[in-house]
Amino acid sequence: PSSPRLGSSSSNLLGLQEGVQTEAPVFEEAAASTPNVWSWAASLVSLGAALGLAFGIYAAEPARAITAEQFSQLTYQQVKGSGLANRCPTVESSGTSIPVKPGSRLKNVCFEPKSFAVEFDTDKGKEFATTKLTTRQTYTLAFIEGSLEPNPITFTEQDGMDFAATTVKLPDGQYVPFLFTVKELVAKGEGSEFKPGFTWGGEFSVPSYRTGGFLDPKGRGMYLGYDQAVALPAAQSDGAEGQDELFKETNKVFDIGKGAIEMEVNKVNADLGEIGGVFVSKQPSDTDMGAKAPRTILLK
Repeated sequence: PSSPRLGSSSSNLLGLQEGVQTEAPVFEEAAASTPNVWSWAASLVSLGAALGLAFGIYAAEPARAITAEQFSQLTYQQVKGSGLANRCPTVESSGTSIPVKPGSRLKNVCFEPKSFAVEFDTDKGKEFATTKLTTRQTYTLAFIEGSLEPNPITFTEQDGMDFAATTVKLPDGQYVPFLFTVKELVAKGEGSEFKPGFTWGGEFSVPSYRTGGFLDPKGRGMYLGYDQAVALPAAQSDGAEGQDELFKETNKVFDIGKGAIEMEVNKVNADLGEIGGVFVSKQPSDTDMGAKAPRTILLK
């Protein structure tokens, strides 16, 4: 979707060519003829959204985030290879609050994680380990939109690029894939306006990392491929131990998990209709279509 009221000069970003074309989150009132524009700030644990929340989190050497106005001035060729396409817009503070009216919409929401931790078992119990991101710069969620209502402020996610296949590497070398997402998010917070310090959150659905058409290395899938990839006599011989694991590997399922997110607004731009803040999200990892127990992923 296009982003009206966006425009200004771009800046030199870490020696990269100036420019990028993107769209800033927009906050629309139901009866308004011209939508307001919103973008999201990215800080240590960041989110970005233009009353269409754009949230952020990041990993390796990022390009410096720029405002939605600057994004709107850049071309595809200027953005290509710069790293900016994976960044959520930042926001410049102006004003103290932004009221939310009934029938509004939150547009161009962007989530950009900057840290990824995975829960694992230790001698002291369960702990979270810092991981290394192995996915290239394609893990940001963007252009998310949905309905927005006041008292309490309630955002219901409905559309957009709301999932990204991501993989991280644990200190012991093990890879953990997961589907970073906020699908079907319903976030609520008390009040009728966005202002610094406003907190809100809710739960969302986490679809399977892989779909039914995926085939494992032995050619087994949910509705394609082989039904069985182990010799039947050998599979029947033990009758008990080992059968559960074999059954899970053979009988693929499309798991749908649940995640939760908490967000806090720390910047607002009343002139442009932009808000910025931070978030913390927790969700399950991939289950290899039911063959493995999911791990808990913590994103900030």
